[in-house]
Amino acid sequence: MDVHHHIAPPAYVTAMAVAGVGERNPYQEEVYRGWSPQVAVDSMDEGGTATAITSITNGAALAAHPDRVRIARECNEYAAQLARDYPGRFGHFATLPMPDVDACLKEMEYALDVLHMDGVDIRTSYGRHYLGDPAFAPIYEELDRRKAIVYSHPHGPDFAKGLLPGVPGSTIEFCADTARAIASVLFAGTAVRYPQVRFIFSHSGGVVPFITERFTRLAARKDHAGKFPRGVLYELKKLYYEVAQAAHPWALSSLTLLAPMTHILFGTDFPYRTSKEIGRQLAAFGFSASDLQAINRGNAVRLFPRYK
Repeated sequence: MDVHHHIAPPAYVTAMAVAGVGERNPYQEEVYRGWSPQVAVDSMDEGGTATAITSITNGAALAAHPDRVRIARECNEYAAQLARDYPGRFGHFATLPMPDVDACLKEMEYALDVLHMDGVDIRTSYGRHYLGDPAFAPIYEELDRRKAIVYSHPHGPDFAKGLLPGVPGSTIEFCADTARAIASVLFAGTAVRYPQVRFIFSHSGGVVPFITERFTRLAARKDHAGKFPRGVLYELKKLYYEVAQAAHPWALSSLTLLAPMTHILFGTDFPYRTSKEIGRQLAAFGFSASDLQAINRGNAVRLFPRYK
């Protein structure tokens, strides 16, 4: 089961192109043009993936669109229709019109209660507002009440654009922005305050497994006293981590020291990578047969039991 699988709803692609929102990315535009539901299913079949839980590409750019409420609704209705057209093959993390809190609450109600989606997609950051920002408290209160799943995908934040010519944000900044998002969820108190929300982070947690000790040292400072009743490591281990773009030994060696095996999930970042490719990398790492089965499917099925 693939929990990191992008779709490109035509209405979304058209709206973003017309508005000129987001940084121009010819590579991504080429990927958009080559995407279709059948292309996705064919790739899933080739790699042995039964079900993909989808999310839109470049969702952070949607926040800058003046018509983001309408576009989010169209993306969710498109994804719901995709699931009906291919029964059992697709689920979806609901697109939200962030950072408009009231609009997000309305769209969450529609997406989760009417369209029966599998969780929500909240990006790592929106300008200077990171995932755990107290401004989003009403959203988390509702998600906590529902015991909902939040999938978080990174992007290259505006303040880091153009720092290294020839090095796109996806190479470095995606991993760094995931770390910032996790830090905000932890140190803003969001994870402790809303314990029923289950977070899934992309790309094996970015650089977080490697800098875990920095988190534990920060949590031990006096200004964070009492913030983590069970310890910051407990909160880090509660999070879920999917392995897209980070199923290689350099990342997995660190991730498996931090995350329980039950909290590591299969992800591809399709259409940028494929399930066949990620499956091959995981098989080569040396996981036991039972651990590999858990990562490939078992752990995700516990989160999304309707796809058993």
